[in-house]
Amino acid sequence: MPSGSEPGTVAATDGLSGAGGTAPAPDRRGTMGGRGGGAAPGTGPRLAGVRDRAGAWAELLRVSALFSVPGDALAGAAALGRRPDRGTALAVAASLCLYEAGMALNDWADREEDAVDRPHRPIPSGRVAPGAALAVAGALTAAGLALAARAGRPSLAVASGLAATVWSYDLYLKHTPAGPAAMATARSLDLLLGATATAKVTVARPPAPAQVSPRAAHAPAPAKAPAAAAVPARATPVPPPPALRAAFPAAAILGAHTYAVTVVSRHEAQGGSTVAPLGALAATLALGATVANTPRHPGDSRPGGDSPLVRPPGRPAGTAARLLLTAFAGAYLRTAARPQLYAALNPSPPLTQRAVGGGIRAMIPLQAALAARAGAPVTGLVLMGLVPLARALARKVSPT
Repeated sequence: MPSGSEPGTVAATDGLSGAGGTAPAPDRRGTMGGRGGGAAPGTGPRLAGVRDRAGAWAELLRVSALFSVPGDALAGAAALGRRPDRGTALAVAASLCLYEAGMALNDWADREEDAVDRPHRPIPSGRVAPGAALAVAGALTAAGLALAARAGRPSLAVASGLAATVWSYDLYLKHTPAGPAAMATARSLDLLLGATATAKVTVARPPAPAQVSPRAAHAPAPAKAPAAAAVPARATPVPPPPALRAAFPAAAILGAHTYAVTVVSRHEAQGGSTVAPLGALAATLALGATVANTPRHPGDSRPGGDSPLVRPPGRPAGTAARLLLTAFAGAYLRTAARPQLYAALNPSPPLTQRAVGGGIRAMIPLQAALAARAGAPVTGLVLMGLVPLARALARKVSPT
């Protein structure tokens, strides 16, 4: 879950600061309509109060950034050559819960800092109680782990590691040199959660022992025993390690992008760093070139050839699928690289903030490109459909 749009980070779009905070914005457009969260004309006091509370929680949880989350699990499923299934849906739901838990915990952990740098945030402004934010963070974490457990023990293990990373980042690692690596780890684990929940081994259900009555025990045996009834198979969520290795490259790519964006976000309040946006630009160009090229033989890296339990991910077949992959990779480069270049040429706070915002928005086309690269261009198209929705909601609820 990358810097700015995931648990434990605060990133900027075009005009707002992130990890380091920014000056108060008294004329900032109010959340969920109106200015400053005031009641809309024609609404009663009770309805206005409900709207204000809902708007405060939407701002605290940064709901407009949620659209960057489902692509992790879907890209993880695509990396295994699997179609999304019930396990994938559980992984998406678990990721959303853990994501929002990190958002609430982030504001709780930064409440004293925000009281100075960002007093308009829900907690320092008094619209959300600190204890309520912490309680919601705990409840959402528990819900995310429960949903992951429904997908199987391996998924619960990955989700537990993700939750531990998020809480460690928000409570301690955020302001240490290990902060970017922690955020990169969280995003990589989120993709692996989708892959783990989707991968299943089909195991035959053992037949139940036959019940023999005392009378039947003394009856003569039939001339020919009837054939045993077919035993339905059941899916046991035990992913084979060789198959899960296919998701490691995609997880590494998402983690590398997250690391680069998080490093830039550390300079968005004061600016002045040319090295950070230059490094992020180099990483973006390298990652864009990587995702634009499909593996020659995706299954060759697996010991013993392709696993019979999981279909190997296939490269996009045909010109149309190839063009889609190129378009997704191009959208990723266009969204992330241009503001990074401007920030490298002029590392002012506004341009650095735009570089962070571009890196956050580029997450969705990157996920789409990874899905198409693994042979799931339709999944990539579905993910790209989230871009206008995220943009429309961001006009009402700030993702930072």
